[in-house]
Amino acid sequence: MLQLSANLINKSILSLRTGAPIATVTAAIFNPNNLKIEGFYCQDRFDKRELILLYQDIRDIMPKGYVVNDHDVLVEAEDLVRLKDVIELNFELIGKQVETISKEKVGKVSDYATEMETMYVQKIYVSQSILKSFTGGSLSIDRTQINEITPKRVIINELIKNAPVAAPATAA
Repeated sequence: MLQLSANLINKSILSLRTGAPIATVTAAIFNPNNLKIEGFYCQDRFDKRELILLYQDIRDIMPKGYVVNDHDVLVEAEDLVRLKDVIELNFELIGKQVETISKEKVGKVSDYATEMETMYVQKIYVSQSILKSFTGGSLSIDRTQINEITPKRVIINELIKNAPVAAPATAA
């Protein structure tokens, strides 16, 4: 099931052991190499520290938030040796410039949709400039159309331009 970014952030993290909220999700941790959400930054409810919840520690996803076994699954960033490089990149998808391989500017990423089973970003939504939005509206880009992701931009395959449709000739 796909979820938009607003449905991932500002959710509670609920403990199965205590049955109560233990933290609040504040941001996603993206791996720009494969557009996967590796985990979430969260604020501890007890001592207000910034901790990390890895996606594999999530037992269930409910409308109220993410369900985990216990508070012990929340860890500090320096304890995650394998994710050190990804965390240091501090990659944020929303706001990235989107352009085609031929360097045509398309717009900026305004939202994304994530597959909740795998935590891969499946679609990015691009808001275009005011002039382009009058003629073409906003764009939905599938992950298969993404060619490269750099620290400053998302490079996609060429867009298919709508060719004018000719009216069929009528016999007189």
